[in-house]
Amino acid sequence: MSSTRQRTLGGGSHHVLDYLKRMQAENPTFFYAIQDDNDHSCGNIFWADATSRTNYSYFGDTVILDTTYKANRYRVPFASFTGFNHHGQPVLFGCALILNESESSFIWLFRTWLHAMSGRHPVSITTDLDPFIQVTVAQVLPSTRHRLCKWNIFRETRGKLAHLCQSHPAFEIEFKKCVNESETIDEFESYWHSLLERFYIMDNEWLQSMYNARQHWVPVYLRDTFFGEISLNEGNECLNFFFDGYVNSSTTLQVLVKQYEKSVSSWHERELKADYDTTNSSPVLKTPSPMEKQAASLYTRRIFMKFQEELVETLANPATKIDDSGTITTYRVAKFGENQKSHVVTFNSFEMKASCSCQMFEYSGIICRHILTVFRAKNVLTLPTQFVLKRWTRNAKTGTLLDEHASELPSSSRESVTVRYNNLRQEAIKYVEEGAKSIQIYHVAMRALQEASEKVCTAKNQSTGTAEGATVTNGIRGELLAADEDVPSYQSVLVTVGGGGGGDGECWFKIIDFSLSLSLCVSFIFVEDYCGAWLLIGVMMGFDVSGMVVEMNLTLVEKQKKIRELTAELEVTNQRCEVYRANLLAVLKDMEEQKLKLSVKVQNARLIRFGRTVYAAKLSAFTKGFT
Repeated sequence: MSSTRQRTLGGGSHHVLDYLKRMQAENPTFFYAIQDDNDHSCGNIFWADATSRTNYSYFGDTVILDTTYKANRYRVPFASFTGFNHHGQPVLFGCALILNESESSFIWLFRTWLHAMSGRHPVSITTDLDPFIQVTVAQVLPSTRHRLCKWNIFRETRGKLAHLCQSHPAFEIEFKKCVNESETIDEFESYWHSLLERFYIMDNEWLQSMYNARQHWVPVYLRDTFFGEISLNEGNECLNFFFDGYVNSSTTLQVLVKQYEKSVSSWHERELKADYDTTNSSPVLKTPSPMEKQAASLYTRRIFMKFQEELVETLANPATKIDDSGTITTYRVAKFGENQKSHVVTFNSFEMKASCSCQMFEYSGIICRHILTVFRAKNVLTLPTQFVLKRWTRNAKTGTLLDEHASELPSSSRESVTVRYNNLRQEAIKYVEEGAKSIQIYHVAMRALQEASEKVCTAKNQSTGTAEGATVTNGIRGELLAADEDVPSYQSVLVTVGGGGGGDGECWFKIIDFSLSLSLCVSFIFVEDYCGAWLLIGVMMGFDVSGMVVEMNLTLVEKQKKIRELTAELEVTNQRCEVYRANLLAVLKDMEEQKLKLSVKVQNARLIRFGRTVYAAKLSAFTKGFT
């Protein structure tokens, strides 16, 4: 394993930090975290905006980590976590600047990213060949299927076997064909060994190392896992895609944040356009099949086009029954005239389930032509629900979409509050996005929020006050824990700042209350430093005025009640701010649309005026010709 790689941000770090602080001030759900260096200077930085965190709740089943971008003259890796939305377009799940490329740094990065994404692990992840990342994925995401970027391996192979590629251009073509077009493991194994023998490279160390890792990058070994790629053999497995054209080694940190926003905005506009095209236009159907009509109404435009391609291909792929054992029937499906390349489909008529040896549905989430052929043979006229992945549908970003383990809350007070808070926050963000789309939806959403607020208040009033004491305020969480017996009137408070400094954004405070007399008390506030020592950072005093105690030394229940009241006020204020912001954005958007329409009208008027002038000139010239 290579040694630690240390880089610096130079003098541009304050541009990034100022940007992150400003973004969090504008939107408390904006998350960022900084890993302190050993000398307490600025270290690795991670951030994720509210949209990234929301998108992950919908499309976080498969993730790509790209560390190939380099920023500023120090070539600091600009890493991005991305995935695919319901149109097959890339979506962002968070970014990072990696100054210290070490195993511990990547472990911090992955854990921080998971914390921002409510602790939900993806089904699969694709990364480059970095050995630190490979170790980190195995440690932090043990249940996630790890794939190495095929494009990077092709590029590395071209570099390490440059002499062979130049002297035998056919090798690179054959190498890619072996990897991309092998349909079974046996076929790949045979092709691979034959290729190495043909070009006398059986002892090449690079190829041997890649062969040993074949289960992590050769498609035929990975088809039983969802990776969200619309085509099994897509040749564009290049990781640096989302920020392509926006970030490179000459990009300064001051420019980086601007380019980051431009890229995010550009992809967001493309998603909106794809949404509009899907909603406001109907695709041309190529068959009278009810299934095609059903799919056209379910899928987004691009996903439907892929489904339609598979459906049309069933006409050239006849199915031959090879086994029938009651409810389970097995077919061999092959393209007409190509029987040597067949696939086996098993169909359960009782459960309406089918599986194909090509494993296209498992890999991409789109049903293959072979299963569709069997459906046609068995008179299955509509798609069974288990073959429609919601993440590919028009309604992918509607409704409640919680992690399957979300109901299994941790037993400890600290962890359970975090899970509840993150789940509620994610759902609230989705609700706000949907509620702000039109004035009609906004009014419905606001009424629903008001009703929900009344129900929550009723539930709070009915509580006994003995539940876990916790408050959530603008991304800051404070938990009141049991007091130590050796200190009178003592409490600890864990504060998590949404994107604050430290490994996971958490720091501990102690509040110790001393009653000096019947009318005077003093509260000392301590914070835990890096070494675990407690530092005094503040003192609060309470005193008696005309027989009434104005106190800081409240009981635990009273403090919890006060915090809840303040939290409720702050939440109401936040909701109003979000409403005002949504209304303002709607007005601004309407103004832009009106401005665009006016511009078009002005341009049309100019063209008409110009056309009339030209016509008048020609008519005048024509008239003079007659006279």
